[in-house]
Amino acid sequence: MRALKLIAALFVVLGLVACGGDPKFRTYNGPEVTKVVVYKDARKMQLFHHGKILKTYDMAMGFAPEGHKQFEGDGKTPEGLYYIDRRNPRSRFHLSIGISYPNKADIAYAKARGKEPGGEIFIHGRSGYNGGNKGDWTWGCIAVTDREMEEIYSMVRDGTPIHIYR
Repeated sequence: MRALKLIAALFVVLGLVACGGDPKFRTYNGPEVTKVVVYKDARKMQLFHHGKILKTYDMAMGFAPEGHKQFEGDGKTPEGLYYIDRRNPRSRFHLSIGISYPNKADIAYAKARGKEPGGEIFIHGRSGYNGGNKGDWTWGCIAVTDREMEEIYSMVRDGTPIHIYR
């Protein structure tokens, strides 16, 4: 009888562990992130609650860091005001949240020059990056560590403004 109770308890524990979910999805119960600010020259990203800095992260970005993203494949990270507009829990770079680039002005600028503006700009982790470059290496995205991305993914909501400065 005692052996049956031990086996039953073991199955209950294993069942609870199996239901624990993916550890990369964290919860956040702190102050609302009201804006994200990126300083390209300093390679810093900050999360704000109104005027208060909640977190600061070191980051990597597009492999051609100077200037505003204008065309597909230029390796630049956009500059200006955008919004977090989507989430990708199955990103090849761990987790990612989308930035609303290109906006109408970006599209018009590229089209007037007979080019495509590009897109698919995200804040993401580093899993899946196998290159040797420890500096800027993305095609225009903003990259942080996987652990930091888990935190950012839990804190930043769709619709949050992101200001990207040179």
